[in-house]
Amino acid sequence: MAFGKRRKAPETISAVAVPQTAVPSHPFNSLFPACPADTHLYSHLRQAVPVIDAAVNKLVRLLGEFQVVCTDGTAQKELEYFLGNVNVGGTRKGISAFVSTFFEQLITVGTAVGEMITDGSTITHLFVSPIESVYLCEGKSPLDIVINAQSPDGSFSPVRYPELILLSVHNPEPGKIYGTSILKGLPFVSDVLLKIFNTIGLNWERVGNVRFAVTYKPQKDTVDKAYAQERAMQVAKEWGNAMKAGGPVKDFVAVGDVSIKAIGADNQILDSEVPVRQILEQIVAKMGIPPFLLGLNWSTSERMSSQQADILTSEIDAYRREITPVINRICRTFLSLNGYDCDFTVEWDNLTLQDITLMAQSELYKAQSQRIYHEIGGEKDEHDS
Repeated sequence: MAFGKRRKAPETISAVAVPQTAVPSHPFNSLFPACPADTHLYSHLRQAVPVIDAAVNKLVRLLGEFQVVCTDGTAQKELEYFLGNVNVGGTRKGISAFVSTFFEQLITVGTAVGEMITDGSTITHLFVSPIESVYLCEGKSPLDIVINAQSPDGSFSPVRYPELILLSVHNPEPGKIYGTSILKGLPFVSDVLLKIFNTIGLNWERVGNVRFAVTYKPQKDTVDKAYAQERAMQVAKEWGNAMKAGGPVKDFVAVGDVSIKAIGADNQILDSEVPVRQILEQIVAKMGIPPFLLGLNWSTSERMSSQQADILTSEIDAYRREITPVINRICRTFLSLNGYDCDFTVEWDNLTLQDITLMAQSELYKAQSQRIYHEIGGEKDEHDS
């Protein structure tokens, strides 16, 4: 797709045909841990607790869309085409697909690494690097970060073109390079929650699928005692035929002193509603998602729901501030490679219609207060004159 003439000669950047931070084809990659973050733990945590996975997916969707506005019209057209059609992975296209995957890795692991792949003249692909294949370390000073990629022999070495690497960390601890996952602190409460669910399943398997204890008591006469074992085997056989699954319903008829009791009928299954809700409250508080967005029908007032939505809005704004520098770097690199030196801004869409309504009401109240102020001021001037 052709556009207008370029204004400036593109900067010289060597072509990178394949990602520098891709996982190498080494048969024992799992034996060489790269990222100190508990990547596999957080991944298994999302699989084991659906509420956590749903909360992460909700945050990714609530991040929203954005537009990049350039001061140059020709550059605007080229940039829009690039952002809408850049290859991301195998079958995905567009900057939105890249941002979604990049942001999901950022909040799940705490650190996200991406890469811009070029042919020497423009960006051809955007790649989200597996965090296990990248190792971060300090450079000559604590302010410098060296990005190392894994080689086929399992060792790590600095990437050849660090200017093409995209790095973002979430809430790093003082003096730490890697970020902090929003799932930090949830493994313990999730372990308790899974124990409750597992126990409920076992109890229902034992009590729900009723089992019986059939007891045959021989009489005091000598003949009954002599054939007690044979009669017990006969009772067990007939009881098994009567309770055989899939067959017709049969009655069990026995002669003698035979008692039948349901195993576990006197036991009471513990009420799990209160402890499960307490644990879910901890998970919801950590994820920052209002309960009604996760399908948790807890009793809340309309005002409380509005306050929770406002808190979520501030959380999303904070996440957008972390992602915006990555988008700026991608756009700046694309414009530089294509010979443009114009300014641009990243403009995020409004989160919800409620935010637009509140902003409109605020502008209305502000205009009304200014009109009243001017009217009062005009009346004072007339009296003074």
